[in-house]
Amino acid sequence: MKQAFARHPKIAALLAGFASATGFAPLNLWPVTLACLAALLVLIERAPDRRAAFSRGWMFGLGHFTLGLNWIAHAFTFQDSMPHWFGYGAVLLLSLYLAVYPGLATLGTWWLSRTKLPSLSGRGRGWVGERSEPLSFPLLFSALWLATEFLRSTLFTGFAWNPLGVTLLPTGAAIGATLIGTYGLGALTILAASAFLLAVRRRFRPAVILAAPLALLALWGLLSPAPATPVGAPRIRVVQPNIGQDEKYSVEAEYRNFRKLSTLSGQPRPAPRLIFWPEAAIPAYLDMEPDWRARLAHLLGPNDLLMTGGDKVYFKPVEENGALVNKLSGANNSVWIVTPAATIAGRYSKAHLVPYGEYLPMRNILEPIGLSRLVPGDADFWPGPGPQSLTLPANPGHPALKMGIQICYEIIFSGQVIDPANRPDFLFNPSNDAWFGSWGPVQHLAQARLRALEEGVPIIRSTPTGVSAIVDARGHVVHALGLNRAGFLDAGMPPALPPTLFARLGNWAPGLLMLMLLGAALALRRAKS
Repeated sequence: MKQAFARHPKIAALLAGFASATGFAPLNLWPVTLACLAALLVLIERAPDRRAAFSRGWMFGLGHFTLGLNWIAHAFTFQDSMPHWFGYGAVLLLSLYLAVYPGLATLGTWWLSRTKLPSLSGRGRGWVGERSEPLSFPLLFSALWLATEFLRSTLFTGFAWNPLGVTLLPTGAAIGATLIGTYGLGALTILAASAFLLAVRRRFRPAVILAAPLALLALWGLLSPAPATPVGAPRIRVVQPNIGQDEKYSVEAEYRNFRKLSTLSGQPRPAPRLIFWPEAAIPAYLDMEPDWRARLAHLLGPNDLLMTGGDKVYFKPVEENGALVNKLSGANNSVWIVTPAATIAGRYSKAHLVPYGEYLPMRNILEPIGLSRLVPGDADFWPGPGPQSLTLPANPGHPALKMGIQICYEIIFSGQVIDPANRPDFLFNPSNDAWFGSWGPVQHLAQARLRALEEGVPIIRSTPTGVSAIVDARGHVVHALGLNRAGFLDAGMPPALPPTLFARLGNWAPGLLMLMLLGAALALRRAKS
């Protein structure tokens, strides 16, 4: 095994990366992830040059993303514009690009570890392998992993799916997100893997130094109680109709789908309720169709409110055959607040859209060669203005609540989900995960839990086929409906916590951590030179 590892380092990196993705949901094999990252550390240490250092990190990333994002291929089975097999090609192509970021982290670590630094004695010295100062190398790698993971989440609209720190959720150490955010958790995961490697090498003192912060966070997280839902908290009902993607846009199934949603919403009652339906739950344009608003209002008690997904469309006049006709020009993926009086009390439009899903980049080039977006429709979706807090009208016995909304994919972007100037009492995350098989929905829920931890607010998730959930402000799943089942969740609204350190600082918090790790690594190397 050791000989194969040494003779075929790129294959070893690919296999280690592939296995490392088992730490994400649904498998949650986080010890495997730590062991695979430890193997990557050894591969970087032994890289003979910069090209090898980059290629080993890139191969690790290729395996890591190919397995972790396998659910994307499932989405292509629900459209006929492109061949279904292209979904597997899409996973591979995306992974080839995303793997660049781990490659940059390994390249930067290798280069900085060998750059000669001035010492107090006037002599310079580079890194000399596993017998050198044992802490600087892991600190460098953790800092650069943090930096490149942030870049992956922001460049070219960003793709933040499956940040490394989400693997810490089962351990309790994910509570560190309240301080240093998701990208900071990724750095801690690297340090935990480094501690494991040092322990294997019988360098127990530095191993304990690296493992101690993670152990303390895990203890804090495991002992941190969920905030109790107070008596008299607003009542919520989360609806999961189990409407599959194959019938969602079917005209023949429209009445049947609505009947599922209305039945699961329950009978109107005097006591106020907040009712949550999934993303794009209805095929109506609520600002243009009063009959649909009346249809929804009929389901509500006198003090209820309904939050439902539905499109907002825009038209422009176009001349056809000498006459002006209104032609669809764009749309917003929106959440509407419907009152018992059949009025609209507010609307939020999704800001962070899915490229190739909700809009087709470079349409003039890609459309002629047969590519299209995955969501059906003739026009692209347009982005909304960004995070907002909508004030829900007060009901008898309940004060007005502020609701933040993040539609589906938006919830994965750390530090970008809340309006800090108008902090909400909770976040609503309607989603349509029916596209994404069995792996995508549970990974989506795990990332939503990190947002609850970071911001200190509860999150309500309503999806067509699962996983719908109520998540408290400590990231605990209080109630959930599993995949491919119809049902509803009835509960009181969990309370929000005071703003966390991360909520106050945003991604400046992991940025400061990165600088501290980098500074400590360079200081240790300089002191040993």
